[in-house]
Amino acid sequence: MADDASAHSDVLNATAQGQLKSIIERIERLEVEKGEIAEQIKEVKAEAKGNGFDVKIIAKVIRLRKQDRAKRQEEDAILDLYLSAIGEI
Repeated sequence: MADDASAHSDVLNATAQGQLKSIIERIERLEVEKGEIAEQIKEVKAEAKGNGFDVKIIAKVIRLRKQDRAKRQEEDAILDLYLSAIGEI
């Protein structure tokens, strides 16, 4: 297996090897940070739930706030049209 590693190291020059290692290490650090942020979000959601807020609705509000307002209004109008057409509203 060591022979394989030395054979493959010939494919990339030293600069490319260094860049690749740096990229991989940066991605690994970002993955750790992403996990930490996910844990913080989980804690904030638990806090919201503990204060009596509906976490699913909070998630929906966040998702809606990310959308363009005009696009969201258009989708809401179409949704209302469809619901009306099937007798749901």
